Amino acid sequence: MKIQLERKYYIDNLRWLAILLLFPFHAAQIWSGGEYSGFYIWSHTDAVLYAFSTVVYPWYMTLLFVIAGISCKYALQKRTYRQFVAERTKKLLVPFCFGVLVLAPVMTFVAEVFFNGYTGSYWQQYELFFTKETDLTGYHGGFTPAHLWFLLYLLVISLAALAVIRLQKKYLPKLQVDGEPYVCLILLFVPEWLSQYILNIGGKSLGQFMILFLFGYYIFAEERVLQKTEQYRFVSLTFWVLSGSLYTYLYCFIEVRSVWMTGLYMFFGWMGIMTLLGIGRAKLDFHNRISDYLSRASFPVYILHMPVVVVTGFFILRLPVGAAGQFSMIVMLSAVATFIIYGIVKRVPGLRFFFGITGKELLDMQSKS
Repeated sequence: MKIQLERKYYIDNLRWLAILLLFPFHAAQIWSGGEYSGFYIWSHTDAVLYAFSTVVYPWYMTLLFVIAGISCKYALQKRTYRQFVAERTKKLLVPFCFGVLVLAPVMTFVAEVFFNGYTGSYWQQYELFFTKETDLTGYHGGFTPAHLWFLLYLLVISLAALAVIRLQKKYLPKLQVDGEPYVCLILLFVPEWLSQYILNIGGKSLGQFMILFLFGYYIFAEERVLQKTEQYRFVSLTFWVLSGSLYTYLYCFIEVRSVWMTGLYMFFGWMGIMTLLGIGRAKLDFHNRISDYLSRASFPVYILHMPVVVVTGFFILRLPVGAAGQFSMIVMLSAVATFIIYGIVKRVPGLRFFFGITGKELLDMQSKS
């Protein structure tokens, strides 16, 4: 017997809004930090774009892991454990492998040409991709999972969290967290801060993202907790703005780097999650044709967007229109191109499988054709 649940559209809307934000965020990386600070192409440091990318980075991916935990709670109310594992593997592992083999080399080829003066063919670059010594970023060539690390992390965390959930249900009583005061929700940034030192690979911590996923499952999937985030959303927003302003100023303009800056980074990111969940519940619980389309498109758009941004940026940087003009053109053109490619992919049966496009979307396409 299937359980019918009222869909929380603001969770879907927060997800696709976070995905769309990746276009300006990754475009801004072209002007952030120094030449060797990390991206596949680079122009120069622009203070505004550097500050923008610094403001966005602490909360946009952490929000996605919390949302994934919330979605897991809802999914397991309608699916068996076996169905959940099969679905996650198909949805995450297949696109990850495809993306690493097909999409990531596009970006490392651009990086090889841009930074290293590479003159070989694209296909010859595949040998470099698999043999060159690399730090796994691929920013100057060599093997990288690129932005697809998120898919791999989410798969590993989903399966690990499932084991935790099964053990908890078998040996521990039901956790009651919905009665905790608002201040306790704020203090959850502390265990997140401590966990970020666990299995931290290239600045991306499995421990941190795992605990965020579990927070989503056990805490933020509870309606009374979500009501608190809505009730105190302006308090959260105040903390978010103040901590973000201080963090951005110290990081970008004073260049402070310390363990306490890491704590400020965590607090700022956490208050971003609290604020967005609260505002989302208050203002984004709706759906229409546009939001439904963007909800369906968000996952394949995430997979596709990065190589499109990098290739677009490689050519736009040659135009003498200044940083603001180049940035605007990269964001707009890469977004349009990505959605055009998505429109093609979802109509090609052989490609849909590799981009995690589900049967639900196919039925929707057929109903509108």
